[in-house]
Amino acid sequence: MKVRLWSVLLLLLVAGCASSTPAPTGTPPLPSPTPPLAEPAIRVTRPPDPAEAARAYLTAWQADDYAAMYRLLSSDSQRTISEETFTNRYLNLVVEAAVPPGELDFEILSTALSSQTASVDYRLTLRSVHFGDLSREVRMALQMEDGRWRVVWNESLLLPELAGGNVLRRLTLPPERGPIYDRDGELLVGVADAYAIGIVPAQIDPDLEESMLNLLEDGTGLPAEYIFTFYQDSPEADFYIPITDVPAEQLNPVFNALSSYDAIRISPFTARYYFGTGIEIGYVSAVQPEEVDFYTRLGYLWAERVPRAGLELWADPYLGGKRGATLFVDSPDGEVITTLGETPIGPSDTVYTTLDKQLQLAAQKAIFGFRGAIVVLERDTGRVLAMVSSPGFDPNLFEPENVNALWTSPLNDPENPLFNRASRGQYPLGSVFKLVTMAAALESGLFTPEDTYDCQYEFTELQPDGPILYDWTATREDEPPSGVLTLPEGLMRSCNPWFFHIGLRLFREGLGNAISDMARGFGLGSPTGIIGLPEEGAGNIPEPIEELDATNIAIGQGDVQVTPLQVATFVAAIGNGGTLFRPQMVERIVDPTGKEIFSFEPEVIGTLPVSPETLTVMQEAMHMVIDDRRGTASQYNWSFPVELAGKTGTAEVGGDLDPHAWFVLYTDGGSEEKPDIAVVVIAENSGEGSQIAAPIARRVLEVYYRGRPGYKYPWEVRIGVPEDLLPEQPEEEQPEEEDDDDEGDGENNGL
Repeated sequence: MKVRLWSVLLLLLVAGCASSTPAPTGTPPLPSPTPPLAEPAIRVTRPPDPAEAARAYLTAWQADDYAAMYRLLSSDSQRTISEETFTNRYLNLVVEAAVPPGELDFEILSTALSSQTASVDYRLTLRSVHFGDLSREVRMALQMEDGRWRVVWNESLLLPELAGGNVLRRLTLPPERGPIYDRDGELLVGVADAYAIGIVPAQIDPDLEESMLNLLEDGTGLPAEYIFTFYQDSPEADFYIPITDVPAEQLNPVFNALSSYDAIRISPFTARYYFGTGIEIGYVSAVQPEEVDFYTRLGYLWAERVPRAGLELWADPYLGGKRGATLFVDSPDGEVITTLGETPIGPSDTVYTTLDKQLQLAAQKAIFGFRGAIVVLERDTGRVLAMVSSPGFDPNLFEPENVNALWTSPLNDPENPLFNRASRGQYPLGSVFKLVTMAAALESGLFTPEDTYDCQYEFTELQPDGPILYDWTATREDEPPSGVLTLPEGLMRSCNPWFFHIGLRLFREGLGNAISDMARGFGLGSPTGIIGLPEEGAGNIPEPIEELDATNIAIGQGDVQVTPLQVATFVAAIGNGGTLFRPQMVERIVDPTGKEIFSFEPEVIGTLPVSPETLTVMQEAMHMVIDDRRGTASQYNWSFPVELAGKTGTAEVGGDLDPHAWFVLYTDGGSEEKPDIAVVVIAENSGEGSQIAAPIARRVLEVYYRGRPGYKYPWEVRIGVPEDLLPEQPEEEQPEEEDDDDEGDGENNGL
């Protein structure tokens, strides 16, 4: 009853209120619902994770990014220590502790957090070259600034022992660097007494000049004519001109006689001495001021000589021995507080190379005057008997004790003698590449050894849209075309049209990559993996896109790029029956007790992808290059106690530059005493392979089999003295060239 009464009263009240205003026409609108009252929102702002701030700081330390570390410090810390001082503190730590870049680890252990401060505990591990792992548990304090955690820096963040301004100090004792020998125990590099030799031209007695130069030749091994070139442009110079340096044992027999000449200066020194070797052995030199931090972090003493190239660099873990070192913690006053680590000194190992010292030195002389390279491999094992990059340099000029080092440096030579052309130089291979093309042709099934081709001056198969290509005989007024040739004869005559035809036909038959694939199967376009030498040269084997590419690649031109070391490896494989051996320059490594820790073993890295029948045809064709009177290298006297097989090559380089001269050969039928070898010669921008590279290769054989050069080059007035080395003289005084029956008139039969 009460509910109803209240309802009636409420209706009457609403009606009374409504009657006071005019009623609208139409359907009255429904009343709008009243929205509920919203509850106030509660937002919770979580502080950033202090562990992330610590991780960012330590990650920057791992990257040696001290500027980033400094930016993470609190403003109070930055006012306390400058960025330069901060950076130096961290550098002192990693340098003195001998911690190489990247050898720092950390592990976050725990965090503690309050409203405006935090702490992070972590384990820091520094991996030292000398002292192993230096691990410490460290607490990092942080404070909140502008909504971010900042590191409150103190010196214990370096190491707890360095709190209060303490610093690390390392005492390093390097052992004597190990010696390097050739295969027969002849010293190539080691501590020795030597002399730096120079001359003051203004003090030369004209009446005694000839005898002085002849005596210098006896004492140094340099031709008198070459020594004369050092001062011929300044004969009145009243200052010292460096000539060379020689080991004391070599100069001592003529020391007193040479010392009697007023113009001669002889300065003794004792150092790690290089006995005539070049970039294949490498060199050591003093740490430069800007390198001190880098090398001391690697464990070196700042005053040491460090390896820069070649075997010296590759074998540094053996030759360098084990440095003795002690790590001290010093107070700000320089007093020793404690010792953090100590390691004893360990003597160096001895490296015996596969090199033949006599052959190596002779090969260096054989290519004198040319830019280029020589590689001599033991054919059936991969041993490197000689490796030459020319022009060479004197590694002893990096020794400050050598007076001549004050006057000249290989670093300033525009010919870049520190670049190893044998292992890093990349060149078009020219007609030597026809060996690869021949293999691809025979393996394709499209060609047989009996197939013939009419080798004329011009190659017109690219017509009507393509260019006319030419044989090498087209550039010779007195050289007729080679005519009809079988495929082996095409290699013997180095007939360009024959190999243009092969490349074009393979391309048109859908086998455009056959030659490129064969080249890769021969090891071209990839590092050889030589043991004993850092290797950077890979070369390039392109694949043809159009017909002209196919013809260019077939003769080793276009974008073909190879290294002499790669070429020597596959030439040896042709001669030994198809086995690609890894080149190796280390015979053995012996520790101080005499125990061998490395010993040479031939290592097979592949097999030429050809059948025995194809390989036989290739070998016969290479023999014809030398033995057949029409062969492109037949004009020289190749009378040696073994059979020889070779290939000439002339690689065009474009522009006005002369082509590169190539010659490769292998011997067949050697003995245990004189194992068969493969020889590769390249002389940059020097002309044709048959005229330049072939005589150089023959001289290498002369020294290998006979112990000395036998015939002078067509361009020499006497062995070791090129015509263009002599000063200009009146025509009637020009030296007469000696008779040399085997050289003929120097004309060449082909590429």
